[in-house]
Amino acid sequence: MSTESTEERILSVLEDDAQASYAEVADRADVSKPTVRKYVRRLEEEGVIVGYSADVDPKKLPGESIALVGVDVESERYVEASRALAALEAVDALFTSSGDHTLMAEVRASDGDELGDVIQEQLLSIDGVTAAHPSFLQERLK
Repeated sequence: MSTESTEERILSVLEDDAQASYAEVADRADVSKPTVRKYVRRLEEEGVIVGYSADVDPKKLPGESIALVGVDVESERYVEASRALAALEAVDALFTSSGDHTLMAEVRASDGDELGDVIQEQLLSIDGVTAAHPSFLQERLK
């Protein structure tokens, strides 16, 4: 038996395969299905599990470009700017960052030109956003 806690084992399985059934999770985490159900329900209620998603290879998406955009925001406008960014349809995910930029946004558009327009016309037009630094995702390696 692993020295990891039950919670850690369940989360590890779900992080590896978000589509795993409770039976698969139970088998791989060495616990019962009711235990998996109980932990998953609690973790969802506590906001530890915030959703389930599919990892995609951006190179294989037909007619779609994805960029991770470092967004610099004035500290006095942080809350309002974060809310405005999160409300944009083109922003698929938004993260706080301790790196070079205040926020990191995953932005999707039909092609590079549209992505540039989204950055210029939507992101940079938000009050408090001072800069946006896109990095276009090319190919998923892992």
